[in-house]
Amino acid sequence: MTNQLRITTQGDYSCLQVRLQPRASRNELAGVVENSLKVRLTSPPVEDRANRQLVEFLADLLDLPRRDVVLLHGQKSRAKTIGVKGISTEDLARRLHNILYN
Repeated sequence: MTNQLRITTQGDYSCLQVRLQPRASRNELAGVVENSLKVRLTSPPVEDRANRQLVEFLADLLDLPRRDVVLLHGQKSRAKTIGVKGISTEDLARRLHNILYN
C-alpha cells in the first residue's frame, strides 16, 4: 500500500485531502497519512478558528494569495478537502513534495 498524497481536480480547483490536528504545540506539516496531508495547528477547533488558520497556513506555505485557497468540505470534521485555485494539480503536487521532503 502506498501512502501518496492524492490531488484531484474539482471545477477550477486542484483539491487535496487534509487531516487536521488542532491544538498542536506548533504549526507544521506532519507528512502524508492515508493519502491525506497531515497538518498540525495551534488553533483550537472552536468558532472556525482552526479552519481559518488552516487556509492561511496553506496559502502562506504554498506562496499563494489567501483568496486562492478555500475549504471546500469538512467544516466540522478533522478530514477536510482544500481547494487551491490558480495552479495545476502537478504544480501543487510538486510544491507540496518539495516542502515535505526537502
